[in-house]
Amino acid sequence: MIKIYHNSRCSKSRCGLDLLNKSGKKFEVVKYLEDSLDKEELTHIIALLNISPIQLVRKEETIWKADYKGRKLTDSEIIDIMLKHPKLIQRPIVIHHDKAVIGRPPELILDII
Repeated sequence: MIKIYHNSRCSKSRCGLDLLNKSGKKFEVVKYLEDSLDKEELTHIIALLNISPIQLVRKEETIWKADYKGRKLTDSEIIDIMLKHPKLIQRPIVIHHDKAVIGRPPELILDII
């Protein structure tokens, strides 16, 4: 089944959700700001995306710039920071089977569904 990690306050995430609705395919919505991810799940998402943890961070968020920018952090520390501050996670993330994509732009979602 298709899974979208969604933030309803994000316009790109809303566009991604709209694309999935229009696709007619079944999918699950994960509101990751409300239902926290655990380290295992976030690590799995990063592996499916085939990126390093820092590539999943929204580096323009105030919390990142104020508390973490310029610090030398391990991958594990970056993952812990995203778990502590989930709004730092890029969105939307869509997973379908063993493929995943960050929907920026949202049309990238079409490549995996």
